[in-house]
Amino acid sequence: MSTCAIAVIPARGGSKRIPHKNIKSFVGKPIISYSIKAAQETALFDRIIVSTDSEEIAKVAKQWGAEVPFLRPAELADDFTGDVAVLIHALTWLQEQDTLPRYFCYIYATAPFIRPECIGEGFDLLDEKNATTAFSVTTFPYPIFRSLKIEPDGNLRWLWPEYEKTRSNDLPETYHDAGQFYWGNSETFLKEKTLLSSNTVPIILPRYLVQDIDTPEDWKTAELMFKAQQLAEI
Repeated sequence: MSTCAIAVIPARGGSKRIPHKNIKSFVGKPIISYSIKAAQETALFDRIIVSTDSEEIAKVAKQWGAEVPFLRPAELADDFTGDVAVLIHALTWLQEQDTLPRYFCYIYATAPFIRPECIGEGFDLLDEKNATTAFSVTTFPYPIFRSLKIEPDGNLRWLWPEYEKTRSNDLPETYHDAGQFYWGNSETFLKEKTLLSSNTVPIILPRYLVQDIDTPEDWKTAELMFKAQQLAEI
């Protein structure tokens, strides 16, 4: 037996820069609740699973309607464990239960700007292009080819001197991971073990829906952005 699609939300308990980051109150609600709610509102998922090593996070996740069918082992919950290892663990567990879905969507727990329609767009694109993976990206706000670096002597230098006199309009658009979600084909992912394959397509998000939340300053910036958007929608 296999299901069509599941959501996997990673949420370890050991965040150091922002203690209790994954369940910390963000504009009045645990930040993980935004990801759970967005997944629910898509109506695409047979299951919404939170992968965590923390009983406290598990309790909050269940209160907001997610499943926590296993606790992630400690060796997959340290500062050095990447998303690929966490996802492999979750999908392998499902495979062992004979419930491996055809598709997965790996959704970050700290993505309060995530929108159900963007998740849905990602699924449609994955299916339409018959891609291995599809994930959210956004544009850099400034051409990366005009980047500067600070040398050991303290002086500024061009990172790519060959583009010093190139007009910004003549430089190619570049993108970075939006840090929200990744769609993929489960069986292919378990074979290739990468989220960026030779057959990955982008879901392009506007920059006003993207904010990394890694530091207390990031958190404050994200809350201000979120509140501003709430006011704009009134």
